[in-house]
Amino acid sequence: MAISLDKLTALHHRAVSVRQDRMELIAGNLANQNTPGYKARDINFQEAMKSASYEQRMHLNRTSTGHIEGQMQSDRLVTFRVPTQPDTGDGNTVEAQMEKNAFLDNGLRYQASLQFLDGKFKGMKKALTGGQQ
Repeated sequence: MAISLDKLTALHHRAVSVRQDRMELIAGNLANQNTPGYKARDINFQEAMKSASYEQRMHLNRTSTGHIEGQMQSDRLVTFRVPTQPDTGDGNTVEAQMEKNAFLDNGLRYQASLQFLDGKFKGMKKALTGGQQ
């Protein structure tokens, strides 16, 4: 029986990738908290994972090295954040405290995703070596 690393880790790999993309967006929001007219952006993690699951089912197989690799990445997962406070007059929608909390939450979840992936690899290594070190 063949072991497919893609089937074992693809979804978790995607989760780490989405968390990393989200961290970059939030860092960009924080960096632009004083930029007039800047609109805070974010990624809806649940939608991104639904999309990843759909992309996994829609995987394209290349039968020749001359075929173009299929990419289904989309920026439609990035949305503008709806401000919870009234406009300050300069059109900026970044709420620094909310961004800091989102960054911290996302960082913790990113770390948890990495630990989950590490557990998958350790389990696979244990299965391959028969539990011996």
